[in-house]
Amino acid sequence: MKKTVFLTFVLFGFVLNSVYSQRKLGTGAKRENTFVGANGKIDTLRNTGFTKVVLSGKTKYTDYKIFSHKRDTTYIDTTLTIKKEYKFNYLRTDNFELLAFHNQGQAFNNLGYSFNNIKQLPDIGFTAKQFSYLDIDEIKYYEVPTPTTEILYRTGLQQGQVLDALFTVNFSKRLNVSLSYKGLRSLGAYRRALASNGNFRGAFHYRTKENQYEIRGHLTKQDFFNQENGGLDAVALENFITENPNFDTRSRLDVNLTDAENQFDGTRVYFEHSYKLLANKDSISKKDFSNLKIGHVFTSETKSYNFTQRTATTAIFGDINDASADNKEATNKILNNEFNLEFNSKYVLGKFKAKTNLTQYSYGYDTILNSNSSINKLSLKGKAISFGADWNAKIKKFQLNADASITPGNSRLSGNFLKGEAFYEKDSLFSVKGSLLISSKSANFNTLLHQSKYDDYNWQNDFSNVNTRDLGFTFNSKWINAALNFTNIDNYTYFDESSAPQQFTDQIAYLKLKVNREFKVGKFALDNTLMYQNVSSGSTVFRVPEFTTRNTLYYMDYWFKGKPMLVQIGATFKYFTKYNANAYNPLLAEFTLQNDEEIGYPTFDVFFNAQVRRTRLYFKIDNVTSSFSEKNYFSAPNYPYRDFVIRFGLVWNWFI
Repeated sequence: MKKTVFLTFVLFGFVLNSVYSQRKLGTGAKRENTFVGANGKIDTLRNTGFTKVVLSGKTKYTDYKIFSHKRDTTYIDTTLTIKKEYKFNYLRTDNFELLAFHNQGQAFNNLGYSFNNIKQLPDIGFTAKQFSYLDIDEIKYYEVPTPTTEILYRTGLQQGQVLDALFTVNFSKRLNVSLSYKGLRSLGAYRRALASNGNFRGAFHYRTKENQYEIRGHLTKQDFFNQENGGLDAVALENFITENPNFDTRSRLDVNLTDAENQFDGTRVYFEHSYKLLANKDSISKKDFSNLKIGHVFTSETKSYNFTQRTATTAIFGDINDASADNKEATNKILNNEFNLEFNSKYVLGKFKAKTNLTQYSYGYDTILNSNSSINKLSLKGKAISFGADWNAKIKKFQLNADASITPGNSRLSGNFLKGEAFYEKDSLFSVKGSLLISSKSANFNTLLHQSKYDDYNWQNDFSNVNTRDLGFTFNSKWINAALNFTNIDNYTYFDESSAPQQFTDQIAYLKLKVNREFKVGKFALDNTLMYQNVSSGSTVFRVPEFTTRNTLYYMDYWFKGKPMLVQIGATFKYFTKYNANAYNPLLAEFTLQNDEEIGYPTFDVFFNAQVRRTRLYFKIDNVTSSFSEKNYFSAPNYPYRDFVIRFGLVWNWFI
């Protein structure tokens, strides 16, 4: 990671040099002193002494574009909203369906599950380490008329902080480069709870003048290090629950593990490019009427996981073969090449793409770690070829999307995937979407093969494919937002009470209904989100709370003469009903079943946020009532949720 940081600064210097060169381009460059914010209001730029090059007329907020992996377009938004409050966290997403551990950068327990966007290929596993891992579809691409920077800063717990920095620049209207790095180091309130993570992203996209050739891609380097304490021991747990005043300082509480650590690393190179063979234009609209393109998508991704412990803990993990040995690194490598042919015409009502994927995978270890185990293979390796097609069409106000693929044969990658969506929007009044997902793929590799110096953590399985079917509906309007999902899963794979992987022989039947409604009266608002879940079949292995609610009452208005500051003051109440939340296993970095403890409790958070020009300031108090409420708040058995804590941070945008 040190090499990555050094490379980041070298590239940053190169880009800055290009920025100053960009300012000197052309004799017709204008001085532009206004920027239109996402709320339509003028946002004054006072870059005294600098001249900003206007690439195409007057710069507006719609010129600062963000492109998703699916090429959906949004804009850099510097406004302050209640949704921004929900997303001001380490993940930078609304974590309503997650239950965080006490320190940021640690794992999350699940309050709800989503199966409408699962991956087509099996993964390495060790899922508790991957909540903050950025996948291909989470990398963003940009197009900006002027060099643009965004900085997020947030204080850590006890010691440390989070910093997420983005710099992006267009060297021309057709070439953009962006560099991003998110770093976290947070000590935590309990012993052995240090988290130290890093996410480096470098992305680019380029197109020729007539869009005949296009290419975009990214490089990521991600690492996640955690000290693992195994939760509070029995005596410390009793002292916590009974509120022993001698242990108000949480670092005095004893923990189960004193020298355990785990590390998860990932490196990915991704690029996709296409060349337009044929193009015809409609003589009236002057837009592409039909075209034929060939394309290629390359992905090379390596993930690895390692758990280390110098002193054996047989009371937690069982018998051990060699106490002096360390668990070796489990490594997963995926190499994929996709070749596609895309046709765009009114005769197919939109875009149709035929594709073929050639995939190689390798997962495993370098040597046998435990002579007591019956494992007879070091790794899982193979190749596969898949065939598929994408279809995107728009018929009046209906948008239709479909993605299908099949991988024949009997390899670990064999299976099929189908995802379809139908979207209808009635002006700005409401929108409705229906979706269907059908997936058959192998279970994660760490459930098939795992090695450890502990005897009980060695296995070699031949599980059947996990078959998932999800039917979803969403309705969004200015009155109410709702989402309903019906999910059925065959051969659901999980870790049982003894931390061994198992496949459920019956079917999981899961229903999730999520509703959101905001009420506004003058300068006050009440934002409400309610989630209802029901597992009619398979509740013994698939566990979720029946109800989860979040209610935020807040005040929002401009302060001071001339309205220089927009303030947002409020409180958030969150509650979920009791359920047998999964236990956390630090050796596996997975959540396992447990039947001894039910978790369910309310929390209150208070916030004071403000916006000054393009800077959003956040001041938050987590779990306000913890000092006088019952000590029943846990993220997982033996892992207490965070106590009363004050944190602050900001998000700052520069448009040079």
